[in-house]
Amino acid sequence: MTITFRTETFRDDFTFRNSPAGIRRFPFPFHEDGYMYSVNIEPHRPGAPGSVFEHGFDVDEHYVAEMADRALVLAEDPLRCQALPHMDLASWDYLELVMTTKARDYPELFTLETDGDRWHWTNRPLGIDDRFTFGVTSTLPCPPLEYIGRQTQGDHCLLDQRDNNLWMDAGMVTTQADWSLDFDIGMNFFEWHAPVPLAHEMGVFQRAIKFLTSIPQGQPSRRLNWTLTVNPRLDTSPENYPKWGPDKLTVTPDTIGEKMHLRVELQTFWRLPRSNALVFPIRCYLLRFDDLVTIPKWARRMHRVIRDLPPELVTYKGMSRYHPMLVEWLAAHDDGAPTSPGIFPD
Repeated sequence: MTITFRTETFRDDFTFRNSPAGIRRFPFPFHEDGYMYSVNIEPHRPGAPGSVFEHGFDVDEHYVAEMADRALVLAEDPLRCQALPHMDLASWDYLELVMTTKARDYPELFTLETDGDRWHWTNRPLGIDDRFTFGVTSTLPCPPLEYIGRQTQGDHCLLDQRDNNLWMDAGMVTTQADWSLDFDIGMNFFEWHAPVPLAHEMGVFQRAIKFLTSIPQGQPSRRLNWTLTVNPRLDTSPENYPKWGPDKLTVTPDTIGEKMHLRVELQTFWRLPRSNALVFPIRCYLLRFDDLVTIPKWARRMHRVIRDLPPELVTYKGMSRYHPMLVEWLAAHDDGAPTSPGIFPD
């Protein structure tokens, strides 16, 4: 697949757009006409050609623009990338995983040459051509997690596994949906998920931790998560709430189609070989509602899901203020027909 990188912004004038092909490959998260928290984890096997699941790390038309936005976030707040001292080996593990996977899956964009510990990495879209010694941080322009994180879409959490639990002990997080790495770093799996309603009572996280701590090397898994975002803003962190919180006041029946975006996270889980850490990449995709409703199947299902959300999830997803008008707007795009299974267009 030939990728044409788009020139766009995720702040200020918000010029972000999906191409027609980008709309159809969007990972719509609802398999049925309803939604409730579940573990919903499946093997991260190669998917259909052109889909977001085709390769281990998806590279799409927004790659260059997203990396430019990440650089802006890190310049404003360097604490968006942190690693506790014992996570150095895991950081190198992750750098190797990303480089080898991307060089294999996108040889026209990335090249990795190795001679023992002497590595040569080329990233053509970003104009990077670096030689370094694997495992020696001083031979890179910045620490390994930051170096590869500045070249990989989505956020990246490195989870140390101990005491039958997972601990968020390193990460680069600049595209998150209202949570803070600086607050969560050093927390365990149950602590950083504490704000999520209903799932604890249902035992979702108890089942999830049993599964995640048993993921073997070479058998990654994935799941989809979702929320809504006003304007195509990648950085909706608590630290920057004064910038994006007021956006909710701009939602009206006349602006929903342009301003409201379905925000989907493709979350993957990989066991790292040297450190035994679990890496948790969180890739964010955005789709404005005007584009979403061009796919009749998605228009029907989105209406039914939002209409029937439990009140606790309406509040947790941050849509209490505009939920009624959102349901009404979506209802106008629901033709009442049955909806076929699956997440991609028919």
